[in-house]
This record gives sequence, C-alpha cells and structure tokens, in this order.
Amino acid sequence: MSQYNQRIGRWGEQAAAEYLSQYEYHILERNLRTPYGEIDIICQHDGMTIFVEVKTRTSKGFGAPEDSITASKQAHLLACAEYYTQQHELVTWQIDVIAIEGRPGSTPQITHFENVLG
Repeated sequence: MSQYNQRIGRWGEQAAAEYLSQYEYHILERNLRTPYGEIDIICQHDGMTIFVEVKTRTSKGFGAPEDSITASKQAHLLACAEYYTQQHELVTWQIDVIAIEGRPGSTPQITHFENVLG
C-alpha cells in the first residue's frame, strides 16, 4: 500500500473514531491484529461490543467506500470478531461499517452502517 493510501486510511480511521466518540461510543481498541486480520476499531455502546471496519475513499471514482467490502473481506471481519469474542467471553456484539469520503483537510462525509454481519 502506498504512503498516500496509508495516510488517507489513517485519516479516515481517525475521523471514524471521532465520529463514534461524538455519539458516546467508548473506543476500546484501534488497529487490533488477530490471527485472521486486523480490526480497525473495537468499541462499546449501550452494552454492545461493536467491531468497526472503516473504508475511506477520496472520491466515488471507483465506487462508494462500502462497495470495497468483498465477500472475502466479510469472512475475515467475521473471523476476527469471533476470535476476539471468544478471547474476551463476549456474548453481545455486532459488526458495523463506517464509510468515509473525503481527504485530509476537508470535512469527511461519514455513513455508518450498523450490524452488517452476524
């Protein structure tokens, strides 16, 4: 991944974390690595543990950010979440996606998709 793409990704993840905090989600972990891949954000809200995948795009030239979550990526997200829930003995959890459009220095457009996999 290019340094530019990494910078855009970090910016999007920070924007997502700020968005979640604004709505009283408590951030537990960021960029947690599991044997099945990485979880961008793990947070809690109203007693629910939420695993958040953040997708950032600077434009819709290649489609909306959420369109990049393939069946393979969905399987990795589910495996990561299941691994974490087993390690922490969690019962109530869900997977969300936050799609970010924009670039550093601009106001991000944020769309929050809740409970996308289970």
